[in-house]
Amino acid sequence: MPVSLSGKHARFGEQVEAGLEVWQALNPSVELIVEDDCSEPGTLDVILPRLAGQCDLLLGPYSTQLMRRAAGLGAALDQLIWNHGGSGDNVQAARPGHVVSVLTPASRYAEPFIRHLVETGDRSPLRIVHGKGGFARQVAEGAARAANEQGIPVVRGGLVEDSWNLLSAGSFDEDVEVVKRAGRSRVVCAVAAGVREFGAAVGDPRGIYGIGQWFPGLGGEAAVGISEGDFLAAYRDRAGKLPDYPAVQAVAAAIIATHCAERAGGTGRAELWSAAAGLETVTLFGDFAIDPRTGAQTGHRTALTRWESAGPVAV
Repeated sequence: MPVSLSGKHARFGEQVEAGLEVWQALNPSVELIVEDDCSEPGTLDVILPRLAGQCDLLLGPYSTQLMRRAAGLGAALDQLIWNHGGSGDNVQAARPGHVVSVLTPASRYAEPFIRHLVETGDRSPLRIVHGKGGFARQVAEGAARAANEQGIPVVRGGLVEDSWNLLSAGSFDEDVEVVKRAGRSRVVCAVAAGVREFGAAVGDPRGIYGIGQWFPGLGGEAAVGISEGDFLAAYRDRAGKLPDYPAVQAVAAAIIATHCAERAGGTGRAELWSAAAGLETVTLFGDFAIDPRTGAQTGHRTALTRWESAGPVAV
């Protein structure tokens, strides 16, 4: 797999690599080849074809932008890419037969936050601020649609210290900046708050909601692959701390890819696609099922967290 061990995505790419190394150590029959894509599309253009020629199974890079590039390369090479790093809706569905995704699509990212507001009886106006790029726009559009369906008034863009609830959808740095500028008089939620590094970045994250693809204890009992408890224990032994969702979603992709290869009895693109399209199961990451026409993920759901004094907790 290509992964960002340097550049703007390195904080997440390092966790991806660590998670896969822990998984590989527990599956010694698997040989793992990782190359640094430097968070750059141009570098990815060079290393992904080389990896495709070396490997039976090909995992994609981290980030929607890089995965969009990888999907095009995979289609040109007639390869199947297991997508753990790009949640953009247009990325997941753009290359039917060539991309299988394990992530909740971006347009459904904010569903647990909207559901929480409704369950707590809070239908105050919601200000939605998004950063640059397709992922951020798709999260914001999905959140606005879900809020409107629940009768929650929505205002898009802008940021003032008002009494409205706030949802920020952007890159890690964009979300941190928005939260720092926002008042805390109402409910604040940010996509970046779904990872533990957010706490140090904003100073005092208490009370802020985060959205992530996974959180400890919410993955469910694994039907295939390593259990959540065994993986977390092994990861903590290696890294000295718990992982965030980028590591776990990459491991889930590796588990699903190897499971489908075993089901198919081979690693050809068509046979792997057929095995994945008919699969409904649970990994340490949660539910897995795809749209058999596109490869987009339909089974998995994001997790909502809230920062307390001791760190984030599941909501």
